[in-house]
Amino acid sequence: MRQYRYDNTFEGLLTLVFDAYSRKIFPVKILRPEDDCLFEDEVYTVVTAEDRAQRVWTGLQKKISKDACQMCYAVFLSELPDVELLLLRYMQKAFAAQQSIEVDFGDADVLECSKIYRKVMREAERMRMFVRFQKTADGIFFAPIEPKYNVLPLAIAHFEDRFADQQWIIYDVKRQFGFYYNLHKTEEITFDKLDIDLSTGKLNDAQAAMDELLFQQLWQNYFKSICIKERTNLKLHRQHLPKRFWKFLPEKR
Repeated sequence: MRQYRYDNTFEGLLTLVFDAYSRKIFPVKILRPEDDCLFEDEVYTVVTAEDRAQRVWTGLQKKISKDACQMCYAVFLSELPDVELLLLRYMQKAFAAQQSIEVDFGDADVLECSKIYRKVMREAERMRMFVRFQKTADGIFFAPIEPKYNVLPLAIAHFEDRFADQQWIIYDVKRQFGFYYNLHKTEEITFDKLDIDLSTGKLNDAQAAMDELLFQQLWQNYFKSICIKERTNLKLHRQHLPKRFWKFLPEKR
């Protein structure tokens, strides 16, 4: 069984690494839950186990720095095709090396991980910049997002620190999960049905606080008033504010 299937979690991937070493069989293909396979009986299914995942994570921390471990997690969140095999090879090399491999950019896998890491962290920074909250009728600030990579887990600490005095929900409409902060702690949430306009991310009138629409209108007017039409540079504007973010920005509606 050279094909492994796991549950598409980081803990599941770490468990997969443990199982591969235990079985002395390393996969040539790693399948996610939604991936089809012609011969399912030839697939080894990984059962995520916290203790096994922790053993791999602890071992990895002894071989590479804290920043490099963070890089592995961020690379996993890229969700790119076959990123699991890339991380498996990276971890194998890290465990086998006598010294840290994290700056060995002559190695193709180390270099590729570094490139993906930069892309993911750039997307996380953009999310911190471009999130726009809307106040709901029950006083919770709600922000829909749809990032290119699964960067919400990387950015959530920023919002806990920046908006510690208000309740908020940031929800990834593409991946259908989010985080709710209740003034004391943050927890992951999902909605069975998300009753918003996904083309704009805008709350409907019944969901929005009474003054929310007014504030959005004021913000749009302010945005228009400071723009100088004669100096508009759309190419540069899209470079700094990619168009895929526009639908969630009140000032772009």
